[in-house]
Amino acid sequence: MSIISKDIQKAIALLTNEELVAIPTETVYGLAGNIFSEKAIKSIFETKKRPFFNPLIVHISSVDILKNIVSEVPKKAQILADKFWPGSMTLVLKKDKSIPDIITGGKDTVAVRVPNHAVTLELLSKLPFPLAAPSANPFNNISPTKPEHVERYFKNDIKMVLDGGSCKNGIESTIIGFENEEPIIYRLGALAVEDIEAVVGKVLVKNKKEENPDAPGMLAKHYSPQTFTVLTTNILDEISKHQHKKIGVLAFNTSYKNEGISTEIILSKISNLQEAASKLYDALHELDHLNLDIIIVEKLPENGLGNSINDRLKRAAFHQ
Repeated sequence: MSIISKDIQKAIALLTNEELVAIPTETVYGLAGNIFSEKAIKSIFETKKRPFFNPLIVHISSVDILKNIVSEVPKKAQILADKFWPGSMTLVLKKDKSIPDIITGGKDTVAVRVPNHAVTLELLSKLPFPLAAPSANPFNNISPTKPEHVERYFKNDIKMVLDGGSCKNGIESTIIGFENEEPIIYRLGALAVEDIEAVVGKVLVKNKKEENPDAPGMLAKHYSPQTFTVLTTNILDEISKHQHKKIGVLAFNTSYKNEGISTEIILSKISNLQEAASKLYDALHELDHLNLDIIIVEKLPENGLGNSINDRLKRAAFHQ
């Protein structure tokens, strides 16, 4: 029996009872639990097999709730929140003492955002507590952008996936922390650096940290298919290295029409980076379930969302 359902009341009942529910956002599906329930939060880490040092993102219903979650809001953080929430931006700020350490990996900061998805905003507005919700996938696996992806991962582990359709942005939120009140990008994501800089000026990007990460998504290996995956700037050259193998190709905007290709998916025939981002994880899921020997992925242009997509692909690939 499917665990996918549109029943918000059922989701509320499960979450109130300290159970987990997978929820839709505009970025990816999240594995959600009550931030004030130690049982629920431990269950998130255990279900995902996620290390406890890796912090979780707190999801709130509106910018007005921020004051209950954090102890201070730098001026530029407030400007960004007012501009981009609800939206694909997570802020890492000094936490309020009420926020449990298990959420923050023991740090004095907490990651928080207002998701831009009507179903989850309705859910959050009806709950008396915020939700912690990392991506609804086993640790290091491909993030889910459809309810079916979550069900495939967790049908025996959770009771419900709240169906909100396909995620329109398709990669995780951009995470911004603050050092000396100045914004620092800890994770590239669905909100382009250029859009952020248009509001607050130049920002530093610091989005890799293996030990004691400042925010989710900073580990070098992440978002990975089970199939051997290679990232390249030259698809045809890479194909020539893997003759007699069953090859899947994930291309940006061009069909390579090579007889060595078993399956090919093009992210955006019109070279639209937003479309490419929205299709990225679904395409990787599809290729990963075709029993291929190798997935060859084409690097995207290094601008705007192309930087965020390439960041995910570098972490997904077994080598560059």
